[in-house]
Amino acid sequence: MMEIDRETIAISDIVKALNGRDKGKSFFVVDTEDIYAMLCDGKARRIDKPKRKKLKHIRLEQKSDGWIASKLQNGEKVTNSEIRRALAEYETQNRGEKGGM
Repeated sequence: MMEIDRETIAISDIVKALNGRDKGKSFFVVDTEDIYAMLCDGKARRIDKPKRKKLKHIRLEQKSDGWIASKLQNGEKVTNSEIRRALAEYETQNRGEKGGM
């Protein structure tokens, strides 16, 4: 497993949780601080109260470059429904590639 450091993870990246009750779920990174990433999925972890998770407990899935990524990187307001929609698009695009992981 690749060690993730602060330089690897950036705002708007899509990551997967490796540990905890949210293991296996995909999230957007909405902020970083030291060894932590602030994660949001728009459902259980909403944009106004993101999950704080250590970098060693997440895996980088994709550097996001879509419309939601540009909004997050520019500090524009992002809604929970936009986060959910973007993650659903990501999941459907990558469902066949991972082989049902």
